[in-house]
Amino acid sequence: MIIIGVDAHKSTHTFVAVGDVGCKVGELSAKATPDGHLTVIEWAGRCARVQFALEDCRSVMRQLKADLLRRGHRVARVKTQLMAVHRRSAREQGKSDPIDAYAVAMAALREPNLPIARLDGPSREVKLLSDHRHDLVCERTKLIIRR
Repeated sequence: MIIIGVDAHKSTHTFVAVGDVGCKVGELSAKATPDGHLTVIEWAGRCARVQFALEDCRSVMRQLKADLLRRGHRVARVKTQLMAVHRRSAREQGKSDPIDAYAVAMAALREPNLPIARLDGPSREVKLLSDHRHDLVCERTKLIIRR
């Protein structure tokens, strides 16, 4: 199994692939665009079994996570605290995108029971429709009261 750790930013993402024993087997940087995500998916497709590990900062990684899930990849969410533990004990000191992506991958390797991201299913759509209906009913009630 190859775990690919991701350090994401608004304009670029850095990916580091780590083998079962924690050795780095590859690194890639790509633009934070659908085309960049496709490049990464093709790059990851060279390996038989791949799991992505994303640092749990959802706002920056929302599109990447969705693109990976749509392509059938398994995506684990790594809490920042777990990643920080590895960064403190890492061989390389300092802060860089590859070091951070490697730390995310190592945290995912060390913690097998991380939460797995899933695509929003029909329940999310029903909730959104229900919330919208509730807003419409409240608005209608306000209009009736004003008369």
